[in-house]
Amino acid sequence: MPTPTLFDHARVGNLTLKNRIVMAPMTRSRTAQPGNIPTALMAEYYQQRAGAGLIISEATQISPQGQGYSWTPGIHTPEQVAGWRKVTEAVHQGGGKIFSQLWHVGRMSHESFHPDGKPVAPSALAPDAQVWVVNEKGVGEMVDCPVPRELTKSDIQHVIADYCQAAANAIKAGFDGVEVHGGNGYLIDQFLRRSANKRTDEYGGSLENRIRFAQEVLEVISNAIGPERTGIRLAPFITQRGMDDPQAIDAILMLAAWCETKGIAFIHLAEADWDDAPQVPYVFRETLRKTFSGTIIVAGNYTREKADTLLAAGVVDLVAFGRPFIANPDFPHRLRHSLPLASIRNPATLFGGNEVGYTDYPSVKTEA
Repeated sequence: MPTPTLFDHARVGNLTLKNRIVMAPMTRSRTAQPGNIPTALMAEYYQQRAGAGLIISEATQISPQGQGYSWTPGIHTPEQVAGWRKVTEAVHQGGGKIFSQLWHVGRMSHESFHPDGKPVAPSALAPDAQVWVVNEKGVGEMVDCPVPRELTKSDIQHVIADYCQAAANAIKAGFDGVEVHGGNGYLIDQFLRRSANKRTDEYGGSLENRIRFAQEVLEVISNAIGPERTGIRLAPFITQRGMDDPQAIDAILMLAAWCETKGIAFIHLAEADWDDAPQVPYVFRETLRKTFSGTIIVAGNYTREKADTLLAAGVVDLVAFGRPFIANPDFPHRLRHSLPLASIRNPATLFGGNEVGYTDYPSVKTEA
């Protein structure tokens, strides 16, 4: 077998991808208001980046309760589904594949998004974190997250049903599948870790109990749309937002073993990407590969060389890139031909706004 590279074909579930480059999910907060509805501008943005083998959409809330940031898209109303259909059609016309990232932020939210002023979580513990919220003057700012309300067991069943409906809506909107966001301190991650989950019922305490919520979410989604169209994102070595728990790796590997038995299509690892971030131990990569035979995706400030090294070792199958896709809509082409990469012009355009800093970055052909 030839050694795989970023530019070889790959399989995810029943899909064949034209390369092993994934566009990572990135919140851009450009929906139409009111209603958090995807727009034609968003469709243009994603179509420009359809050179990726697979696109994972920006995080998309499964319900009003699941929202934690302003102007992020939902997938729980007919208007949102219709808006996303424009996006998926544009990506498919560009020769790409796209999965919807399903999102419930849990305690990573703000009182302004909730009628009773209370986000929800496994336990009533604040995350010591901030979220981006547009104030009454229409200006976005980072604000503290309040103490959440603990979910009842009845609440948990309602959230699981919301995940299932959101997955069905994603397929109706034309997505090729869904990625459940189970990392970065959001709701599923909160259940996985003892630092956020102090429950004493069947959803807390032991490792088996703490992975139960994730299992039940993946179970209903895979039953509804098929395990081959279902993936999950996890963040084993990220500890900010009150997520520091030495047992997190054990919980994630136990969940990965369960995903193997269910035929879940992929596990996507969100790895720390700042300069002095902890390195992912190679033994973890080997253990995950032995545990899970499906597709493994990694994201975390990768270079072409580092990506190809892990692909050649067989411990990953696809590599996701985030920031480079913002200023380089044709990032796979530039990477393949070792062309210079453009830089983000103005960080203020990352969240909210119009086409400036969003769809106005040129491709190499446009520049020529």
